[in-house]
Amino acid sequence: MFKTVLLTVDVNDLKGSERPAEVARGIMKTGGEELHVMNVVPDYGMSIVGSFFSQDHNKLILKEAKAALEQWGAEHLADVDNVRLHVDQGTIYDLVLKEAKAVNADVIIVGAHKSQLKDYLIGPNAARISRHAKQSVFVVR
Repeated sequence: MFKTVLLTVDVNDLKGSERPAEVARGIMKTGGEELHVMNVVPDYGMSIVGSFFSQDHNKLILKEAKAALEQWGAEHLADVDNVRLHVDQGTIYDLVLKEAKAVNADVIIVGAHKSQLKDYLIGPNAARISRHAKQSVFVVR
């Protein structure tokens, strides 16, 4: 049913990414062909804030995020073939939607926001992704 899967992972909350990874593994076992795992490092929100950080600082952050994602992938997705890792920096929901289009994803898997009202709310990124995506979106609690 779903051949190309895009799994979003927050390297700052890897424990919260375990359940979405279980869903991705399940899909891959039932006919999935490619699993794209994406982490988006949030931007600084305002350009003036970003101007206080050097370009080397941004490169270091992305390098550390990539290393964390690789380690997490090796631990949690070792039994999955054809895994591709993606790390980017910017607006999370926007980059996830762009990546989904670029890889021609059939489904996007995102974790839900941890909230006191968890029965009622999903996080803002999951909400925007599910609202604007052209493909199916699994929001995993």
